[in-house]
Amino acid sequence: MAVGTLTTVPVPAPRVIDRRVAGGAMVLAPLAAVPLAAAAGLIVWAGHALPSIAVAALALGAVALGSRGLHLDGLADTADGLGASYDRAKALDVMRRGDSGPTGVATLVFVLLVQVGALAGAIAADHGVAACAAILIGRCTLSMSCAKGVPSARPEGLGSTVAGSVPRSAAAALAAAAAAGTAFLPGLPWWRGPLAVLLAYAVTAALLRRCTTRLGGVTGDVLGAGVEAGVAAALLALST
Repeated sequence: MAVGTLTTVPVPAPRVIDRRVAGGAMVLAPLAAVPLAAAAGLIVWAGHALPSIAVAALALGAVALGSRGLHLDGLADTADGLGASYDRAKALDVMRRGDSGPTGVATLVFVLLVQVGALAGAIAADHGVAACAAILIGRCTLSMSCAKGVPSARPEGLGSTVAGSVPRSAAAALAAAAAAGTAFLPGLPWWRGPLAVLLAYAVTAALLRRCTTRLGGVTGDVLGAGVEAGVAAALLALST
């Protein structure tokens, strides 16, 4: 479920999708995203003769392609919903539509500018490993967004399947593992990786709180928005 939902890698569909499977998939999201991180890292490594901003755009574009643009679509839809109306039902209806309004498009552009600019700075500082790390950190935040106690905004859809499906202990353990693992990023002080994890989780948590207050819970779009916000925050922390 993790690989099939979060990447374009062809895998057999799960025989059963229940809350146990859904929770496991969200915990395994960073592992499922390893091929995406590897592709971005390879582009950064191979593009040393190109302008850093072009390499950053190519690397993040490859990640978007490898994930079907799922999280970017969620970011745009979430922004449209939050900016549409204070009526919860109307906001959710806007998010369900397939198009993107001006708020969604503007948010998408600004977040991508932050991601590309921050990664370009990291590449220029010879910290290309930031691409791999940030992509995985962003997916780590999914377990927090789906932790027990987080409600679903709708009774159906991906959000209802995964909302509250991850034990809080598992979400906390994954966050701690991410912080510990990123303390050994080559070429960076030990504290930069954990700082990137902390900032990514803080930004995603702020977005999660806003969406649960405004929409009554999470949707699949909200989860995608949290991933992209987390990636942007992590890249900023690792940008120089």
